[in-house]
Amino acid sequence: MEWTKDQFTLNDQRDLLDMDTVCGLLSKTYWAADRPRDTIEKSIENSISFGIYTDGRQIGFARVVTDKAVFSWLLDVVIDESYRGKGLGQWLVDCILEHPDIRETNMSLSTKDAHLFYEKYGFKRNETMRRVSTFNKQKL
Repeated sequence: MEWTKDQFTLNDQRDLLDMDTVCGLLSKTYWAADRPRDTIEKSIENSISFGIYTDGRQIGFARVVTDKAVFSWLLDVVIDESYRGKGLGQWLVDCILEHPDIRETNMSLSTKDAHLFYEKYGFKRNETMRRVSTFNKQKL
């Protein structure tokens, strides 16, 4: 799928993702700063991934893990620092929530600092349980 807004394009075409950009964006986040490139690549292979592009370069990323029927998990929503404050994160989430493989599913996410942003979309704060693999060395 593809959406356009002003000079920006957003799509779910995995082959258009710029892996250097995705790794660079994630390296500046609290949740994925230490995530190795091979782990990022594998996570993208097993997700519906979204990129935002302008002037021939990628400036945003997000991905969703889903069974496409009941459950989805929204992850790695990130916009290049120089493009923040332009509503692109909101547009990204809007498009993700209308994607036909996702819109009918119950969606979860985890955040330390964007509760108010996601509450606008109907996400509710609740207690979750998590098992962290002993092989997983990333920060959670």
